[in-house]
Amino acid sequence: MHIPLLTEANDHNGDVTFVATVLSFVVIYLYYFKADPKKRKFLPIWVRPEIKAELTKFAYYRKLDAKHKSRFEKRVQRFIHEKQFISKAYTHVNLEMKVMIAASAIQLTFGFKHLNFSHFGKILIYKDPYFSRITRKYHKGEVNPNGIIVFSWLNFIEGYSEANDGVNLGLHEMAHALHLENAIDNDEFDFIEKGALKRFYQLAEIEARAIKQHESTFFRSYAAVNMHEFFAVAVENFFERPLGFQGHNPELYHTMTILLKQDPIKLFGLKKPVI
Repeated sequence: MHIPLLTEANDHNGDVTFVATVLSFVVIYLYYFKADPKKRKFLPIWVRPEIKAELTKFAYYRKLDAKHKSRFEKRVQRFIHEKQFISKAYTHVNLEMKVMIAASAIQLTFGFKHLNFSHFGKILIYKDPYFSRITRKYHKGEVNPNGIIVFSWLNFIEGYSEANDGVNLGLHEMAHALHLENAIDNDEFDFIEKGALKRFYQLAEIEARAIKQHESTFFRSYAAVNMHEFFAVAVENFFERPLGFQGHNPELYHTMTILLKQDPIKLFGLKKPVI
């Protein structure tokens, strides 16, 4: 009795099956995750070792415990993966720039579970202050409602080199982006608690009037320009001078902890110095 040899045919069918399986996974990824950012947030993330190495330069990250460090690393990796970093003065954007800018965004939003500035897809990086054709002035950074965040790298680094002066370009511009993200109708829309935001505006108006009347000096005068700038300046001080902020205006500080879903004083176990 003749038994046909099916080895080659079976091998061929196996190859076809394997390819079909891989293609199926690719299709599922593209249509199920790529098309829906909410689902993409739940994909497993492998963090590159070089990103972890760069993060050791970031003070906020260094103060976290192991569990929080792991979550921070994954959030940074996802931010870098989802944004386009564009050089406006350098031959290329290096990894340090990407990690530091991503880390500033995650520092601000670490209290939120999955927030990733989905409206903002491009990060422009200049070497130093740049001339804006729109305002006809030199800028250190800005946030464009069209989905672009811009930084002068020189000033970005300066913001983190002086960690306790309440002036931080990265946090400042990311705060503007966060404010806008909350108001733009997308998958990350309206994530800030409305009651806390309303109370923030009430307290900020009182503080801004005191600044204009030279009755308050904790926040720099630029905070009184408008509520957008006050929020950005408040964010800078919330992270860089939390104990001073709380001592200056306890209710406003508490409101910020609700808005950002984190409290640097509790997170890092900060205590007032004994005099």
